[in-house]
Amino acid sequence: MELAKKIGEALKEARKAKGFTQKEVAAKLLMTQQQYSRFENGVFELNYHQIAALCELLEITPNDLFDIT
Repeated sequence: MELAKKIGEALKEARKAKGFTQKEVAAKLLMTQQQYSRFENGVFELNYHQIAALCELLEITPNDLFDIT
């Protein structure tokens, strides 16, 4: 599986675990739900700032996103 899709799946799992909708996460990141959805679907890749913001919001580490143990 390609990395962008793997990260997207990790984001989706973490978001659901926190009880957030895509729309809620997108609003906190100052983007539309459609833009955020593209991250979860592996269409667009995240930049460093977005990774940091999502990790903080979802209370996960970059290692969780990249499946690094």
